[in-house]
Amino acid sequence: MSTAAPAYTAGEEQVVAIEERQPAGLRQLVFDHPRILIGLLLLLVLVFVALLAPWISPHNPLAVNPDDARLSPGAGHVMGTDELGRDVLSRVMWGGRISLPVAFVAVGVGLTVGSLIGLTAGYRAGVTDLLLMRLIDAILAFPALILAIALVAALGPSLRNAMIAIGIVQIPVYARLTRAQVLQLKSLDFVTAARALGASPVRIIARHMLPNLLNPLIVQVSLSAAFAMLAEATLSFLGLSAPPPTPDWGFMINTGQSFLINGDWWMTVGPGAAICVAVFGFNWLGDALRDALDPRLRR
Repeated sequence: MSTAAPAYTAGEEQVVAIEERQPAGLRQLVFDHPRILIGLLLLLVLVFVALLAPWISPHNPLAVNPDDARLSPGAGHVMGTDELGRDVLSRVMWGGRISLPVAFVAVGVGLTVGSLIGLTAGYRAGVTDLLLMRLIDAILAFPALILAIALVAALGPSLRNAMIAIGIVQIPVYARLTRAQVLQLKSLDFVTAARALGASPVRIIARHMLPNLLNPLIVQVSLSAAFAMLAEATLSFLGLSAPPPTPDWGFMINTGQSFLINGDWWMTVGPGAAICVAVFGFNWLGDALRDALDPRLRR
């Protein structure tokens, strides 16, 4: 006995069509794009190692032991020791407590300030847009790393100033991205309808524009974090970030590179591998999120 297909009214058909177009949840998003899971796992491993470093690191990262100086990797020191006899593995673990927060704080500064500038410039337009964008163009006139080095040199070498400098050089990226999205959203019907119904600019931005800005901003955050990691490593390599003897990946590479000529490769491989894993994780996650959240790139 055959079963007849259910009949839908015009309204029910619209509801079904809308339900079929609803975006997938986080769990479905991860299953459809396994690269997101890989990127998250890499970053979570680094975060957990950094958080648990006081309990899982095999040695004191600051303990100096001249008798064990420049030991090659072995049973007692998995990644060897540096020129002062400090355990490289322990210093790499503790270094994550310095390098990773710099990326998150710097991205937070760039995201907050840049998004506010982009929202204001895109929504107000006119003279406000002209002045704010000329300010952004002035920042973009300098190479990002050169500007960050100049800012830290002017403010004074410290971890806090390194965070501020890296955050400032990331402001233009978020400002231009947000402004472009706002200009596009302003011309859409639902924004025009909300304005015609008397909605205030704050309500239009908060209720109608910000939800549509989340996807591109989330992708940009993950990609900018990779740049922030490299920028912090560069500043610390030049001695413009956390002062010694604080374990910092960039500074560890700086001190270890002078011993490469003697064949002591392990002093630089450990922190270099940590930077590579962090940058790869952020870039991998950013590319995967872009493919998953951009409708034009969905398969």
